[in-house]
Amino acid sequence: MEIDKDEILGLLDDANDEMKRAEHQIDVSLKYTRTVDVLMNVILRMIDGYERLFDTILALRVQQQKIDMLPPAPILKGQKLKEIFPDDELVDQNVELFFLLMKLSRTNPEREQEYRRHVTMRTIVDGREEIVNIDIINEYFNLMKNFFEFICRQLRAEDIVGELNRERI
Repeated sequence: MEIDKDEILGLLDDANDEMKRAEHQIDVSLKYTRTVDVLMNVILRMIDGYERLFDTILALRVQQQKIDMLPPAPILKGQKLKEIFPDDELVDQNVELFFLLMKLSRTNPEREQEYRRHVTMRTIVDGREEIVNIDIINEYFNLMKNFFEFICRQLRAEDIVGELNRERI
C-alpha cells in the first residue's frame, strides 16, 4: 500500500476540519443552546476527528513501512496506536477517550438541567456511570487538541510538513 505526503496532509486537514466543527459547537452552539443533543453532536464530531487523526499517524507509519496497512476498523486503529506508542501517556489517554466517546455515542443518556449552564448527560458505560457536561467536554476537547499537536510534531520530525500553523490546517 503506497501512501504519499499529500494523502497524509489531506487526512490531517480533515481531522482539523472536524475539530473546528466540534470547537464551534462547544463555543457557540453549546453556549447558547445547552442541550444534551448538542453534547452528543460534539461527541460525534470528536469521534470523526479522532478517526482522521488516527488515520493520519497510521498512514505515516505505512509510508515509513513500519506497518503494512491501515487497520480497517476504528477500534483496531486505536489498538494499533497503543502498540506503536506503548509508553506514551498522551496517546494512551486519547485512545481511551476515543473508546469512551464511541461507547457514549451509542447510549441513550439521561438529561439534566437542559437549557442551563450545568446541562448534563448521565449514562452507564461498562457498568460505570459516566457524566458529561460543558466542563468535561471542554477537558476532552483540550486533550484532543494536545493529541493533534503531538501528531503535527510527528509529521514535522519526519519532514512531512514544515512549520504547521493551526489556522492553515
